[in-house]
Amino acid sequence: MISTSARLLRLVSLLSARPSWTCGELADQMAVTERTVRRDVARLRELGYGVESDPGPWGGYRLRAGTRVPPLILDDEEALAVAVGLREAALSGVLGGDQAALSALLKLRQVLPRRIADRLGEMDAALVHITRSDEPQIAPGMLLELAGACRRGERSRLSYRDREGKATVRDVDPYRLVHTGRRWYFVARDVTRDEWRTFRADRVGRIQPTGHPVELIDPPDPALLVSRSIATGAYPLYVTIRLPLPVAQALRLVPPTVGTHRPEGPDATIVTIGGPDADGLAGYLLSLATPLRVLSPDDVRAALLRRTRELLEDNVDRQPR
Repeated sequence: MISTSARLLRLVSLLSARPSWTCGELADQMAVTERTVRRDVARLRELGYGVESDPGPWGGYRLRAGTRVPPLILDDEEALAVAVGLREAALSGVLGGDQAALSALLKLRQVLPRRIADRLGEMDAALVHITRSDEPQIAPGMLLELAGACRRGERSRLSYRDREGKATVRDVDPYRLVHTGRRWYFVARDVTRDEWRTFRADRVGRIQPTGHPVELIDPPDPALLVSRSIATGAYPLYVTIRLPLPVAQALRLVPPTVGTHRPEGPDATIVTIGGPDADGLAGYLLSLATPLRVLSPDDVRAALLRRTRELLEDNVDRQPR
């Protein structure tokens, strides 16, 4: 005779498999009496499962949406499908900058039977996530390792390669992963420098826990830190402009990952934007399609004026011949 716990799990699995069961059908499936079915349904309700029932000999039991998520019972194929879906959601960033998909995937992988975990590993090696052609790939395994480091709350040793390709090893206190829509960033406190840093996840070679627990004191807003880091990256040239817009509207026009913003009164915003050269920055400013004033430098102002004159000349009305 199976235990009560195993029987309850079997009952949840049956109720999840189809919209409705009669008491007799459940009893036959579980090889128990209808009285046992009714007792087990009562236990499930105590545990938070929303089990509804209809009276009468043809009435049945069915699961309804509850106020919280109770434990789910998945078969092998369902567990694999959920894991793959969570993996793709994490890699694509479709859920935004939070770590919900990664956190759920970590929990699921911890309890997957070995046979399913092995199949998922095989799929990880075989599937390729399509990104922009100019964006580097990040291995799903590395993404999970970084997410796990954030959850553990202990100091870790990070092997990292900077933009020049120089390899370094540093001790960090992991905090969060942030997705910008283009790539993942790992936010952590650099122990040696005693400052919060952002690391491109695709440049991480390895992360190892040290077993030293840490308590993060006054951590920063991770999304804001990443935005500022991207906007103030090492660009060859920067332009400062004045937009006749409040900060909220300026942020919608020029995202915080593109420029840094500071208000100039209630109706204007000063924005600094980095770029490859004066002509490239002038092209970006024209694409904003809004009134603006270039405050500095002069070569970007000159490039913008040149592009504007060329655009005007190309679109001057000509009298038909």
